[in-house]
Amino acid sequence: MPRQTTVGNPVENQTPKRSVWFNPGLICATAALIVIMLLPLPEGLPVAGQRMLAIFVFAVIIWISEALDYAISAVVIGALIAVTLGLSPDVANPDAILGTRKGLAATMAGFSSSGLALVAAALLLSAAMTITGLDRRIAMFVLSKVGTKTSHVVIGSIVVATLLAFLVPSATARAAAVIPIMVGIISTFGAGKQSRFSGLLILTTVQAVSIWNVGIKTAAAQNMVAVGFLQRAFGVDITWLDWFIAAAPFSVLMSIGLYFIMMYMMPPEHETIPGGKESVQKALKEIGPMTGREKRLLFLSLLLVFCWATEGVLHSFDSPTLTVIAVALLFLPGVGVMKWKEANAGYPWGTIVLFGIGISLGTALLSTGAAPWLAKFVVVQFGLDGLGPLVIFAILGLFLIIVHLGFASATALASAMIPIVIAVLGQVDTVGMNAFGMTILLQFVVSFGFILPVNSPQGMVAHGTGAFEVRDFIRTGIVLTVLAYLLTLLFAATYWRWLGMI
Repeated sequence: MPRQTTVGNPVENQTPKRSVWFNPGLICATAALIVIMLLPLPEGLPVAGQRMLAIFVFAVIIWISEALDYAISAVVIGALIAVTLGLSPDVANPDAILGTRKGLAATMAGFSSSGLALVAAALLLSAAMTITGLDRRIAMFVLSKVGTKTSHVVIGSIVVATLLAFLVPSATARAAAVIPIMVGIISTFGAGKQSRFSGLLILTTVQAVSIWNVGIKTAAAQNMVAVGFLQRAFGVDITWLDWFIAAAPFSVLMSIGLYFIMMYMMPPEHETIPGGKESVQKALKEIGPMTGREKRLLFLSLLLVFCWATEGVLHSFDSPTLTVIAVALLFLPGVGVMKWKEANAGYPWGTIVLFGIGISLGTALLSTGAAPWLAKFVVVQFGLDGLGPLVIFAILGLFLIIVHLGFASATALASAMIPIVIAVLGQVDTVGMNAFGMTILLQFVVSFGFILPVNSPQGMVAHGTGAFEVRDFIRTGIVLTVLAYLLTLLFAATYWRWLGMI
C-alpha cells in the first residue's frame, strides 16, 4: 500500500505551549508596534510608512520568538496592514485617508503573485510524491546502487537529496521523505541511534536538502518569495534555467564539501556495513513493482522539469503556469495520480497564507516608502555608499547569515529581509551594480540554515530522529556556513561576475 503522510511544510512547526496570559514574544512585539507608531514622524517618512515599519518590527519579533504559529501570525499581520494602512493618509494624496477597502487590497496583494500559484501547485506535486510513494522508491533505488561502504552510503544520501530537489519542490517534504528511509537503513544495518554513523548519515542528508534549496529555483518556498518581490520591484523574472545556471555549480561544490566535512568531523565506526546492500535490496523489494500511478507521476515530473529548464528557449510558458498545468493533470481521472481528499488531508495551507501575507508586507513596505527610508538609514550606518559591489555583497551576506540564527523559517526570513535588501541596493550609489542579480545572490544566502536545527523545518525533522546531538549539528554547521560564505565570495568575484549578476 502506498504510504500517505502529511506534506512537508516549510513554515508550520510545532511550537511550545505558552500561557494564555503570558506570552513574552507577543508582549514585546505589541509593545514595539505601539512605541514605533507613537514616535515623532521622522523626516522624509510618510505616516503610512512609519506604521508599516511598526508592523514590520512586530512581524520580525513574532517570527523570531515564534510567539504565534506562523499561519496565525500571517492572519494577524494581514489584519494590522488592512486597518493601519486603511486609517493612514494616502501616500500619493496626504490630505485624504486611504480607506480600509484599499488597506485590505494591500493586504491581499501578495495573493495575486504568480509565485504564490507556483508554491501552491508545487506543494500539491509534493503531496503526489508522498501519496504514491515515488519519492521513497527513488531514494531506495539510489541507495541500492551505492554498495556497502559507509562512505558510499553517505554519498548516496547526498545524491538522493539532490535528485529529489528536482522533483519535490519542498525542502521539508524532501526531508520527510528521505530521513525516515535513512533511519530505516541505520536500523537495518544494526547501527545504534547514538552511533557516529547514525549522526553522520542523518546530518549529511538534512544539510544536503538545505544546500539544494539554493541550487534549484523551485526547491523551496523562500525562493518564490524572493522571485515575487523581484517581479514587483523590477518587473522581470528569472527563469528556472537561468537560476540553475547561476546556483547549481555552487550547490555541487557545497555538496562535495559537505561530504568531506562530514566524513572528517564525524567519521563512521566502520568502513563497510555487512549485509548492507542486501538489506536495501530487501526493502526495495518490499515496496513492490512500480505502480501505474508512480509511472504516470514520474513521467509527468520529468516532463515538468524539462519544461522548466526550457522556459524561454523552446516555449514561452513560465514556471508557475507550467506547474499549475501539471498539477491539474495530476487530478484528472485516468491520467491523474490522486484525489483531492488525499491531497487536502495534509496540505499545508498555513504556508500559502504566510507566503501571501509575506509578499503583501514587503510590497507595502516598498509602496509606503518605509523600505526606502529604512534602506537609506542602513546605507548610512553601514557606510555602504561608494563601496564596490563585492564588498556590499559580503556585508549584506554576512548580515543575513547572522539574522538567520533568529529565524525558524527561511520563508519568513525572505519575507522580512528581501524587500529591505531591494531597497538598500536601490539606495547605494555604486556605478555598474546589478541590483536585480545581487538580490538573487543574497537570496541564495537566505537558504543558509546550516547552524541550528531550529533554523529550518527540515532541521527539526532531522533532530526529531534523536540520531545526533545538537552540538554536532552546530559544530559541523558552523564549518559548512563558513565554507558557504567563502564560496559565495569566490563566486561573486568570478563566476557570478562573469554572468553579469553583480
